Amino acid sequence: MQQFLGEFECKVDAKGRLKLPSVLIRQLEGEQHAFVVNRGFEKCMVLYPKKVWDKISGEINQLNMYVKKNRDFARYFYRGATELALDSSDRLNLPKRLLQYAGVEKELIVFAYYNRIELWSTEQYDQLLEAEPTDFADLAEDVMGGINEPGIDGLS
Repeated sequence: MQQFLGEFECKVDAKGRLKLPSVLIRQLEGEQHAFVVNRGFEKCMVLYPKKVWDKISGEINQLNMYVKKNRDFARYFYRGATELALDSSDRLNLPKRLLQYAGVEKELIVFAYYNRIELWSTEQYDQLLEAEPTDFADLAEDVMGGINEPGIDGLS
């Protein structure tokens, strides 16, 4: 399974090209350098390796499209989705409409975790971090408290 990790300050050039950090390229582990970029659930873009996108698309394609809520979700999820590939300089040409959606003008934050890479305007990302819960430990307990994996708490 693809696993990304890192937070990077980057720039988009006048043509909308983003040079992907070399650390992330190394994390691709020999995978094709093909991606799909899409709107995120929050005001950002999400960059998925094509293999991950295909898996997510497969799950969405299993939804019953006779149900209006499912059709609405599929439309909102797929809107703006664009296939991309790294050029010879390790750049991605990001769609203008998605850059506008995310509020990215020149500088952005590339935030990589799990199997995706989020692309945030610096301002939106800073606002997200300012909204951090006052007690992260409580949030961690709510989200992760039911997981008991050997060795994760240092006791096993």
